[in-house]
Amino acid sequence: MAGRAPDRGTDGRDPGRARRLLGLGVRARTVIVGVEQVRTAARRGNAVMALVADDASEHSRAKVIRLLSARGVPVTAGVTAAWLGESVGRGATAAVAVVDGELARGIVEALGSTPVSRPNGGMG
Repeated sequence: MAGRAPDRGTDGRDPGRARRLLGLGVRARTVIVGVEQVRTAARRGNAVMALVADDASEHSRAKVIRLLSARGVPVTAGVTAAWLGESVGRGATAAVAVVDGELARGIVEALGSTPVSRPNGGMG
């Protein structure tokens, strides 16, 4: 499947674990799905981190990343909309936000990623 990442990369990444954590977060209601819902969570100060699909439209990416960055929410990339959607039990998904700090930490560690947007640092 084109949107699937391997379960574990040779570089120590574990996208399969990240996918399971995102699914768990959806069931626990600690993962917010969709650009508008992510923007709402950021405006309310609930988002701890976000994942934005690399292949999302430029308009969607700009809209969500700009607000998240302004609100000091780290944004992680390196995933596709298909992968994000499969992870949260939906179709292709441009963005998700995580509202639980421990869950966010686990996802970032599993993806082996660093934020592409940092608080008060703009795009990186």
